[in-house]
Amino acid sequence: MELIENLFMGYPNLWGGGVAHSVLILSLVITIGIALGKVKVAGVSLGITWILFVGIIFGHFNMNLDEHLLHFLKEFGLILFVYSIGLQVGPGFFSAFKKGGLTLNMVAMTVVFSGVILAIVLHFVSGVPITTMVGILSGAVTNTPGLGAAQQANSDLNGVDAPEIALGYAVAYPLGVIGCILSLWALRYILRVKLDTEETDAKRGLGHLQELTVRPVTIEIHNESVIGKKLRDIHPLVKRYFVVSHIYHADTGTVEMAGADTVLNLNDKILLTSAPVDIDAITVFLGCQVEMNWDNEEADLVTRSVVITRSEVNGKMLSQLKIRNSFGANVVRVNRSGVDLVPSPNLQLQIGDRVMIVGNELAVGQTEKVLGNSLKQLNHPNLIPIFLGIALGCILGSIPFVFPGIPQPVKLGLAGGPLIVSILISRFGPQYKLITYTTMSANLMVREIGLSLFLACVGLGAGAGFVDTIVHHGGYVWIGYGVIITVVPLIIAGLVGRYAFKLNYYTLIGVLSGATTNPPALAYSNDQTSCDAPAVGYATVYPLTMFLRVLTAQLLILSLA
Repeated sequence: MELIENLFMGYPNLWGGGVAHSVLILSLVITIGIALGKVKVAGVSLGITWILFVGIIFGHFNMNLDEHLLHFLKEFGLILFVYSIGLQVGPGFFSAFKKGGLTLNMVAMTVVFSGVILAIVLHFVSGVPITTMVGILSGAVTNTPGLGAAQQANSDLNGVDAPEIALGYAVAYPLGVIGCILSLWALRYILRVKLDTEETDAKRGLGHLQELTVRPVTIEIHNESVIGKKLRDIHPLVKRYFVVSHIYHADTGTVEMAGADTVLNLNDKILLTSAPVDIDAITVFLGCQVEMNWDNEEADLVTRSVVITRSEVNGKMLSQLKIRNSFGANVVRVNRSGVDLVPSPNLQLQIGDRVMIVGNELAVGQTEKVLGNSLKQLNHPNLIPIFLGIALGCILGSIPFVFPGIPQPVKLGLAGGPLIVSILISRFGPQYKLITYTTMSANLMVREIGLSLFLACVGLGAGAGFVDTIVHHGGYVWIGYGVIITVVPLIIAGLVGRYAFKLNYYTLIGVLSGATTNPPALAYSNDQTSCDAPAVGYATVYPLTMFLRVLTAQLLILSLA
């Protein structure tokens, strides 16, 4: 019995209760939390956040870690979590500010800043300390990095942790998940959405997704002014960028791979890939859209998806590889982090990009050798950019910045610094021959380990005062404040997105899910439609939203604490 007691309560003669005690408590909290996270009620689960609640229970019964060890593990877990997020969202972070993406991000910013304003108003009206209110804000929008950033900022400012931040987060989080889903459901009726019409428009890639996706179409040549011209001469006339992979010659009934010197003739059919926003203009100029099953017409042409794995290709522009001139193959599409890109000549390729190649078997095989396509090589982790980036992130996060009106210098902290560095490294690293690619499974593993450590330590640290705060200090009222911060900004942004920016409903609910960084809400949104509009909207606004959540949480603490 003494052995069991020492393992759970700690060995009194060892620092921190002993290594076995610390590892046991952390492992049990994380294991039980993840197991409970798999339980769904009405199709909704709190997921990995159950680790926080299990940690609170353990902390309440004094099964805890040494405070110094707890602080280190919490911060280290936070660094791993936010850095892996930055590596994932970095490649698409800056491309999200194109015209269509800018509009979606403006809607997301409406959600973020409305929530911040509401938190400030509730702080002054209710008298709830700003530390608690920032925790409620982070829980209401289900944003764990914001919680970490607030705790880091308070620690830098006051030299001690503030458990009330975690208490506010834990109280507001459950209804943050449910309230977001109910808000998306309510918007369907408030906006009087006709689902069939919205579904049709979303599948065609219309609206603000036009510049964020690509779409293949078959066009029959009817414009006599282009008859006899080469494809290289058509681009300056259309003033839109597109790629032609196949051409069906009407006079001979044969199919061949298209290239810059391919000559167009009347009634030829071409398979063209471009952004949806440009397709109508290209179609009007060349002829009309028709249906054609190219799989039955390709003759000796093959289409193959090739993954870039050779470090020599990393950071090179597509035009530098001269794939068409050297091998006689065409690159018709590039997929990066789940987003299809038009393969323009100045597109910089990165390790992990999936490139769609068209050509005969020999040409495709030679191109495959140049690009790599060795999945075994991709599975080997590149640890240098991870630890180099973390080191640079810690340095950046420790640099003080002075802002007028804020008494204390602002630091990005251990949440903001690594996040910014990881975004920059993943976006610009390939230009300097730095391989930043990690497989999705490896990235997810690092992220989940970091988040599990962070949530377990936050829960253990907040557990001692949780029940007393809820029962005797009015903590139950915080639930109402959390609901207000969850629902009101979503309804406001939903109305703005629909009536001011004319967003498609499925795009809108994806954007609102991303603005609250809420995976269960995204799952709900995806279940409402067979198109990928919610996922594209979510991915477009997620990077900026995550950055703003981290930044605003710190600014609220530093300016009002």
